[in-house]
Amino acid sequence: GGVPGGSELFSCPVCQKSFGFQRMLNRHLKCHSEVKRHRCPYCGKGFNDTFDLKRHVRTHTGVRPYKCSLCDKAFTQRCSLESHLRKIHGVAQRYGYKERRAKLYVCEECGGTADSQDAHLAHLRQRHPHSPLLAKLARKAA
Repeated sequence: GGVPGGSELFSCPVCQKSFGFQRMLNRHLKCHSEVKRHRCPYCGKGFNDTFDLKRHVRTHTGVRPYKCSLCDKAFTQRCSLESHLRKIHGVAQRYGYKERRAKLYVCEECGGTADSQDAHLAHLRQRHPHSPLLAKLARKAA
């Protein structure tokens, strides 16, 4: 049994929500887990996924790394910027899954951006030498 157009749907056994890709279902399944391994340092809210935690932390820090090149608006998420570009400026930007985009390293302390991980680390060392992020990134890079 398929779906018109030949695309298969993957259903969540817990809530029956459907996904077009197995990887999306796998990610969704984490939301039903009681184990929230990643905690927000600001409010203590728990997350299953570091991506979700990072996005949430921006609601506390005010960091908006996704800047519109056509006006002065900035957003916490790439999808919000893409939606803004489409609705306000009539510009459609479509990226395939895992398609390479220019990667922006964002300082979660001050919102500063860097084009490379080395430049990001240098910024943290210079501007935020006591940041817990610096210790975490230094361990990751080692």
